[in-house]
Amino acid sequence: QVQFVESGGGLVQPGGSLRLSCAASGFTLDYLAVAWFRQAPGKEREGISCISSNDGSTYYADSVKGRFTISTDYAKNTADLQMNSLRVEDTAVYYCATWSGYSGRCQMDVEADYWGQGTQVTVSS
Repeated sequence: QVQFVESGGGLVQPGGSLRLSCAASGFTLDYLAVAWFRQAPGKEREGISCISSNDGSTYYADSVKGRFTISTDYAKNTADLQMNSLRVEDTAVYYCATWSGYSGRCQMDVEADYWGQGTQVTVSS
């Protein structure tokens, strides 16, 4: 069974940090891109970061560039999102996702095929 499970969400004060982790089971990340999306209440889902498996290239939305870092650990079959300098506007449910095919390249304009259940991140004082 193909499955993504996110963890690491929680409540943090503005300026704080969190590290989200996405564990894959039923498939290997070696040949797949992994993306992180988020959705805040009343807002559209936003693709915020992605890492390609074919060349390790990364993508960051302007809203998180310089603050978030995506990485993968192929030995553990996980993908992490390190979030620093968190802001109130980063509050959202965060999801990891991937696409089948596409040779491990990020496809942020294409609906992902596999999604995790999401983890809540709340930034509040």
